[in-house]
Amino acid sequence: MTKPPSGPPETVQSLMPDADPGPAPAQPAAPGDGVTDPLALDAGLRRIWATGPGWQRFAAVNHSVVGVRFMVTALVFFTIGGILAMLIRVQLATPDSGFLEPGLYAQVFTMHGTVMMFLFAIPLFEGLAMYLLPKMLGARDMAFPRLSAYGYWCYLFGGTLLIVAMLAGAAPDGGWFMYTPLSSQPFSPGIGADVWLLGVTFVEISAISAAVEITVTILILRAPGMSMDRMPVFAWYMLTVAAMMLVGFPPLILGSILLEAERAFGLPFFDPLRGGDPLLWQHLFWLFGHPEVYIIFLPAAGALSTLIPVFAGRPLAGYRAVVAALVAMAFLSFGLWVHHMYTTGLPHLSLALFSAASTLVAVPTAVQIFAWIATLAQRRPKPEPKARPRTSVSMLHVFGFFFIFVMGGLTGVMLAIVPFDWQAHDTHFVVAHLHYVLIGGFLFPMLAAGYHWLPLISGRAHDGPAARLGFWLVFLGFNGTFFLMHITGLMGMPRRVHAYAPESGWHWLNLISSISSFVMAIGFAVIVIDLLMTLRFGRKAEPDPWQAATLEWAVPTLPPPPYNFAAFPRITGRADKLEPRKIAPVLARGEGYLGFARHGWMETTGVSVARGEPEQIVILPQQTYLPLWSGIATGAVFLSLLFKVYPLAIVAALVVVALFLRWPVGDHAAADRGDLPAGEGALLPLSSEAPVPPAIWALRVLAVAGGALLASLLFGGLFLAIAAPGWPPPVWPDLPVVPGVLAALALAAGWITSRGAARGDVLRGAPMLGAALASNLAVLGAAGWMIAALPPLQDHAAQAVLAAAMIWLGLHAAIGAVLAFNALRRLRSGHVSARRRIDIDLLRLWQAGLLPAGLVVLGFPAALKALALAALP
Repeated sequence: MTKPPSGPPETVQSLMPDADPGPAPAQPAAPGDGVTDPLALDAGLRRIWATGPGWQRFAAVNHSVVGVRFMVTALVFFTIGGILAMLIRVQLATPDSGFLEPGLYAQVFTMHGTVMMFLFAIPLFEGLAMYLLPKMLGARDMAFPRLSAYGYWCYLFGGTLLIVAMLAGAAPDGGWFMYTPLSSQPFSPGIGADVWLLGVTFVEISAISAAVEITVTILILRAPGMSMDRMPVFAWYMLTVAAMMLVGFPPLILGSILLEAERAFGLPFFDPLRGGDPLLWQHLFWLFGHPEVYIIFLPAAGALSTLIPVFAGRPLAGYRAVVAALVAMAFLSFGLWVHHMYTTGLPHLSLALFSAASTLVAVPTAVQIFAWIATLAQRRPKPEPKARPRTSVSMLHVFGFFFIFVMGGLTGVMLAIVPFDWQAHDTHFVVAHLHYVLIGGFLFPMLAAGYHWLPLISGRAHDGPAARLGFWLVFLGFNGTFFLMHITGLMGMPRRVHAYAPESGWHWLNLISSISSFVMAIGFAVIVIDLLMTLRFGRKAEPDPWQAATLEWAVPTLPPPPYNFAAFPRITGRADKLEPRKIAPVLARGEGYLGFARHGWMETTGVSVARGEPEQIVILPQQTYLPLWSGIATGAVFLSLLFKVYPLAIVAALVVVALFLRWPVGDHAAADRGDLPAGEGALLPLSSEAPVPPAIWALRVLAVAGGALLASLLFGGLFLAIAAPGWPPPVWPDLPVVPGVLAALALAAGWITSRGAARGDVLRGAPMLGAALASNLAVLGAAGWMIAALPPLQDHAAQAVLAAAMIWLGLHAAIGAVLAFNALRRLRSGHVSARRRIDIDLLRLWQAGLLPAGLVVLGFPAALKALALAALP
């Protein structure tokens, strides 16, 4: 890297989104070459990054706006879920209660769990992560702002679908876990179960998009010099959680698709009379469901690891041990799902293995807890005259977390032991454990985080007795509600019952539990009122009010401006040992990387993954309505599927694809720009000309989710072959050889032609791209041929599983065809060159992954047949 020539600062050019700014000036300003007026720099950056007023707010893609939307919407759903919980507690307060009839109680119970698990917990931490990560990492936004906005609209529309169905009396009533065969068509007629399956899948699209966004942002959108071992610990937690989401959510998505296909088309994936098995649903659900417990807990633990050192006045004790522990917890969490199925008749050896793994996960959990205690127990330096606050409302919630979560962890170890679980399974003891772990492990830390970062988000400081009153009401009400459930569970009270007999002896315990639940609800109401009053009348917060040591407190004002930082610092030490008050004025003057406004571009730095060295200038998209329209079109797909209007669903899906093709943003000029000044003497390429731009990382990350989906599908087929009744079928559904060979050759051709298009002179790659397009269409046709050759899919699960595998292959070939078409279109329009080759590289990467995966799918029928025959007695 060389020092660019000095010159006058550039002026801000306010251009329309995606406009071609023309060739770069010969001598653009570098930080320190005259850009010293913070007010002028702030005004210029605000003109570029600000969200428009009025209806333009629907076009917002800024991470601060989208993050707050996620959090506020999640809190609205939390209120709905809380009201449903109150209805449950009223019903169970007295024996033989007639408050809710059984069918309505089943709907309320199902929707309470669904709202809390899918519409509150995960979206809340997604919103917090979206809001905080760019500020903590030293970036101006997330890697794909449009993807964040699209994820929000999918979340809002999917959640609204579930709530509207409940209000219309069409809510699901099979439990938030939707066990088959109860949720199958014969036992759950109507659209209630379909609403759950499609609505949750709709919401899961939001979760997967958030996981991609978070992963790529943490990997490459960091301040220069912030290597992986210097990242704030919250970023490590969120990177781990995002990876878990990419692997843990596809099994549920697959299970929901298979069950909806069974309900809509009569496919027998879970019907034991036709080669299916209800236990397959439990395996797929808990392959998601148990990692989800840690997916919910770890973001809250990350918040604790961030704010506890602030009030302790010391850096986090055992930083590296904590990172190792959370990674170990992530791995172990995927080996625990069977402990939800101890009573299903599993072999004793598998019971022993899963019991051991369930107990072992307590070790990395304890490492984190002891690290937090050690941080608080360290000797602090003598306080200065204006010492930072050592106790606060946040710390009250932290101490509440310690008490409740440790108790929930102890009962979790008890339930991990098979003989005890056999006694307590499906009793209120499990309900108590679940709430102690999830509420104690998530809600109390998130309340602590809310009060801690409230000055940053709102610019207002909180200081009053109402917050403390709210904590004590919630803490006492919580323990009064759920601690007694341990006792009723040990006395034999089953979960999920809507009534119980007076002679059971559970009456007074349930009555006290119900009264305590209303105390807890009053506590939450006090907290909400306190926060609203703070937002409306609270005093203005000072910069860095907690004297923290992470970068988010170095933003110029509270609340932060839409661009976060006027310039980026170079990080030379751990990013949780900084001095934000000293950094903030330096960055506000534009002293650092990208400390200027250029061409109306929304610029941020892209760095190498491991070392954090600046590698590219990432151009982020300005506000647009495309995510909103894409979300509406995706909603149309799901509504069409819900009401069985399948031609409309196909049309809506094509509209979604067409809208997605309009998403790519970057340098739209038909000419290379070369390396541009980025400040501090650095010359960097734009992301459109970088060797590994963010889009390549996004495709790599999505490949993990796609692989998890395929692995879940193959696991499901193999499980049926060895465990389901009625295998092998009377006549094995052999696939024709010719289309299989054709598909294999076409897969190889797609890989070869995509590599050929990426090599040499890419401007002459049109024939190769055309051949890649034809190859993918050939794979799609061959997959359709093999599906058509199968016997009726409703007859046996064998042909249904094979059809599902071929559909996976055809769908991925269709995506490859879209990528090839888009690359060919961009090449002909002059937007592809030897430097600007991202469209071709995306195709090459896709085909490189599709070839081995496709060959595995083509070999799956033979493996399935061999295993089914080998499993015969």
